[in-house]
Amino acid sequence: MTHASSSPVRNLTTRYVVVVTIAMVVGAGIFKSPALVAANAGSEAAVYLLWIAGGLISLMGALCYSELAAAFPHAGGDYHFLERAWGRRFAFLFAWARLAVINTGAIALLGFVIGDYMNRVIDLGPHGPAIYAFASVIGLTALKLRPAGEASDSGLVIILIIGLLVLVAAGAKIAFQGTPPLAPGAPYVPGLGGIGYGLVFVLLAFGGWTESATLSAEVKDAQRGMVRGLVIAITLITGLYLLTAWAMLRGLGLDGLAGAPAPAADLMAIAFGEKAGVILALAVVAAAATSVNATILVGARTTYAAAARLPALKWIGRWDEKARSPRNAILAQGIISLLLVGFGAAYRGFETLVDYTAPVYWVFLIASGAALIRLRMKEPAAERPFRVPLYPLLPLLFILTSSAMLISAVLYVQGGAFFGLGVLLVGLAILPLLGGRRG
Repeated sequence: MTHASSSPVRNLTTRYVVVVTIAMVVGAGIFKSPALVAANAGSEAAVYLLWIAGGLISLMGALCYSELAAAFPHAGGDYHFLERAWGRRFAFLFAWARLAVINTGAIALLGFVIGDYMNRVIDLGPHGPAIYAFASVIGLTALKLRPAGEASDSGLVIILIIGLLVLVAAGAKIAFQGTPPLAPGAPYVPGLGGIGYGLVFVLLAFGGWTESATLSAEVKDAQRGMVRGLVIAITLITGLYLLTAWAMLRGLGLDGLAGAPAPAADLMAIAFGEKAGVILALAVVAAAATSVNATILVGARTTYAAAARLPALKWIGRWDEKARSPRNAILAQGIISLLLVGFGAAYRGFETLVDYTAPVYWVFLIASGAALIRLRMKEPAAERPFRVPLYPLLPLLFILTSSAMLISAVLYVQGGAFFGLGVLLVGLAILPLLGGRRG
């Protein structure tokens, strides 16, 4: 028998916040993004500085989110902050964008990453990637329908970290052998344009930590749990990224890394031989599975929070006390993700949906940063167990950084940015049909 509860229960540890944050941020992209960063940085020193800058910018944003999470804990995370600051319609658009494309598209895309690499390990033929993608989405969604267990999620993150440490070990092996880098490259000082694009790819690799705010209503330490979890996680992630960048630069050199379509595979081949590709494939699968697992966990909570306010979607907005999760929202998210996998199997252009909504993502990140300042003025009497230091400087820097990323995203996708606007317009059109009121 299913028991329903109107709200989550505080039963998650700060360690679990760290686990989910690492899982959300460190995905399969880290096996590719160092090459894009190196191609734009122009020097090894700039590569390291860009990864450090990405960690500092993410830490700055995490402090802003920690104040919002401590003051206004809610399973909706950003959705709840945006609603209090900017109204229900704006918050619904955020939840709609996540459910319609952003989160479900990420789950489907990562499902194909799992499929592509698993098909190299056990070849199921030309349809193998799609079969593995379907199986991974179904399996990981089913895993999240069970009562929340920190052990299984922690295990996935440990596997992910081991995969990255294998790459670091490859770089160390090459260094101890005294083997020169594959293509060292001539050091030079890059222009601001190159640094700017390099930072875009760095921040994309750091993306995802914001969604940990959906756990704010379930963390045992209501006052400091979120800030401790986010700070620890981002610090660890920055360290892992710097080690990974060092390993790739040591083995491939700057030019070799910049021109490598699959730098992790190249590094493993140099250090351990071509057969090491199977080890790498399993590491990428572990990374992608960890990200899918975390995306299912946090994405469904935003859907649950928004659906609970809409009469036509009350069945999705139910919190299952026995499972300690929004089971119906997880199911709804899983169904849409499977539809996108099916679309991807027929026409791989579905990946464009995710790319084209990148500007939408940065718009809402700007709005969340501005929400901190607005809520300081709008609700000055609200209890704030944690306050962001150097206010209002840090929130303003976070807003400016996110604005720069928005401009870069629009320039990158160009006309495709209008697709994200179309998604939002569809959300505005269906809101009245779902029983949504103005606000």
